[in-house]
Amino acid sequence: MALKDTLTNAYSAWMGAGPEDDVAVSSRVRLARALAHFPFPHRLRREKAEEVIHAVALAVRQPEVVRKVGRLELVRMTELSPIERQILVEKHLISPELTREAEKRAVVLSEDETTSIMVNEEDHLRIQCLLPGLQLEETWQVADTVDTALQSVLAFAASEKLGFLTACPTNVGTGLRASVMLHLPALAMAQQIKETLTAVAKLGLVVRGLYGEGTEAKGNFFQISNQITLGQTEDEIIANLVSVTRRVIAQERTARQALYRERREMLEDRVCRAYGALRHARMISSEEALRLLSDVRLGIDLGVIQGVPRRVLTELMIMTRPAFLVKLAGKDLPPFPRDVYRAQLIREKLKQF
Repeated sequence: MALKDTLTNAYSAWMGAGPEDDVAVSSRVRLARALAHFPFPHRLRREKAEEVIHAVALAVRQPEVVRKVGRLELVRMTELSPIERQILVEKHLISPELTREAEKRAVVLSEDETTSIMVNEEDHLRIQCLLPGLQLEETWQVADTVDTALQSVLAFAASEKLGFLTACPTNVGTGLRASVMLHLPALAMAQQIKETLTAVAKLGLVVRGLYGEGTEAKGNFFQISNQITLGQTEDEIIANLVSVTRRVIAQERTARQALYRERREMLEDRVCRAYGALRHARMISSEEALRLLSDVRLGIDLGVIQGVPRRVLTELMIMTRPAFLVKLAGKDLPPFPRDVYRAQLIREKLKQF
C-alpha cells in the first residue's frame, strides 16, 4: 500500500481476523536499535540526524533486505503535514514522539502496514511489527526477520555483556517491547478490571492505554506489555506475555458469559442502544464514539448483533479519530462540524451491513 493510501484508508492489515480476536485486538513487537558510531538521537545535530536517515534509506533498498522483508518505503516527517503525521499515530504505525522535531525524523513502512520503522525517535531505529489477534510469536518472527536483514547492512551498537545498547537503560539487552491490545468490556462492567490489571502488574508487566505509554485506557481497550528487556531472552519475554495474556482473555470471557447469563436484558439493551445510536445519531464526539463502538463490538462477540464484521468496528475506531476526519474532509474541522461529520461517516459505514 502506497503512503497516500495509508493516509486515506483507515484499514490496516493488523485490523483483520486473528487468533483470540474476540478479546485480543492486535499483537505488537518493537525492537529498539542504535547505530554504532552515532550519538543517540537526543544528542544528534541536524546534519548527523540526516546521515542516519540517509543510511537507513540506503539499507532498506538493499537487494538482500528487499528479498527478505519485501518493499519498504521511507518517508521523512517533513514530507508530511501535521495532520498526516497524526494519522500515522492514530493508526498505531508511529509513536506520538516521532511527530516532534520533524526535521530530524523519518518513518519506514511496509506495503501492508504490518511493519514500520521509526527513525531517530528515542533510538535510531524502532522496528515495529503488528499483527491481528494474539500472534505474539508470529509477530516476533516478523520483527526478527526485519532486524536480521537490517543488521546485515547496518552496524548496530551492542555489547557482549549487555546485549543491544539503547538510549534508555530500560531497553538495554534485547531491546524488545512486546504488547497485546485487549478489549476488556465485561471485566470493566463487572468492576473486576482493577483487580485483574493489578495482578498483571505484579507479574512484571505494564498496562497502558489505547495508544501506549502515557495514554489513557479508553473504550475498554488496554495494552499489556513487558517491562524487563535485560536478563531474559526474547523467547522468554514473549512466552511470559502470552501466558499472562491468555489468563486475562479467559477472565474476560468468563465475565462476558456471567454478565450475559445473569444480566442478559441489561446487556442486550446496552448493546442495542449503542448500535442504534451509531446507526442514527447526527452528532457524536470522539470519546462517545469509542465507547459506543466498544459496546457494539461486545454485542458482535456475544452474537447479539449479527452481520457486522468485527474488523469494521476496529476500522471505525481509526476513521473517527480527529486527524483522520480532517484528512477525509479535506479541510479543517472545528469541534461541532467534526462531531457531525463523524456521525455521518459512521452511519454510511454501517449502512453497508
